[in-house]
Amino acid sequence: MKKLICMIFVAMLAAPAALAQDRYVADQLFTYMHSGPSNQFRIIGSIDAGDKVKLLSTNRDTGYSQILDARGRKGWIESKFVMKQESMAVRLPRLEKELTQVKSQLANARQNADSEKAGLASSLDARNKQIAELEQNYSDISNQLTSSQSEIRELRARLDTQKEDLLLKYFMYGGGVAGIGLLLGLILPHIIPRRKKSPNGWA
Repeated sequence: MKKLICMIFVAMLAAPAALAQDRYVADQLFTYMHSGPSNQFRIIGSIDAGDKVKLLSTNRDTGYSQILDARGRKGWIESKFVMKQESMAVRLPRLEKELTQVKSQLANARQNADSEKAGLASSLDARNKQIAELEQNYSDISNQLTSSQSEIRELRARLDTQKEDLLLKYFMYGGGVAGIGLLLGLILPHIIPRRKKSPNGWA
């Protein structure tokens, strides 16, 4: 019978702890823990702001909540000091750490961006230099082509002139030969005496 009573007593003590919910003490310097659900009960200790506690029960009439702290102490504190959200005393260092990490990542990102920007600027300068060289080469080749075309036109004009001169020379030479032949044909019969024919037809 005693064992049964002990088991029931232990179960009654363990049941609230099993149903307990995580809570945090609000951002006050510290608050007193009372042995009962009001400030009329004796003070059994204090609990600091931001401490994680287990919420065991709440007395809405008095506005006090029963908690279990990390050291295993049970007590009552005002319900307005029990919060679901972590205290700023806990969150602030974490947020500051996250902020530091984000700043570091941002600085690295900016450094990488600056490095990439410098690389792109250098590449762009190199490409612009190559384009300028190609444009200069194109200009030189274009000038050479223009000069070559002018020289070809001059040579063709000279060749045409030489052809005309040669044809004129041939025409004059042929005319001269024909004139001389005609002249000789007219003069020679008068210069060379004709032989008289014999009566018999023999010279």
